[in-house]
Amino acid sequence: QVQLVESGGGLVQAGGSLRLSCAASGRTFSSYAMAWFRQAPGKEREFVAAISWSGGSAYYADSVKGRFTISRDNVKNTMYLQMNSLKPEDTASYYCARGANIVLVTTAPDYWGQGTQVTVSS
Repeated sequence: QVQLVESGGGLVQAGGSLRLSCAASGRTFSSYAMAWFRQAPGKEREFVAAISWSGGSAYYADSVKGRFTISRDNVKNTMYLQMNSLKPEDTASYYCARGANIVLVTTAPDYWGQGTQVTVSS
């Protein structure tokens, strides 16, 4: 059974930065693509960023491009999301997810984390 555990959320002022982490259990982390999603109150869950198994490819939602950076450490079985220039509209619960490849992780992830809350004050 795979477990994904997010951490690093919190309260930050607009313009500030946070780094989220997603720690994965198991020995197959490096074989899978990973992604971040977020869900704000009253809204549907939306894609934020995805990264290939090797870390060689990454994709971002237009709303975060240039401000967020996704990365991974396959030795530590951990994925990261560095969030800079945060805006109040970035306020949401952030979830990590695993998928078979960088396309499927955005459309049909097979595992999800429990989420970590990010609140950006104006």
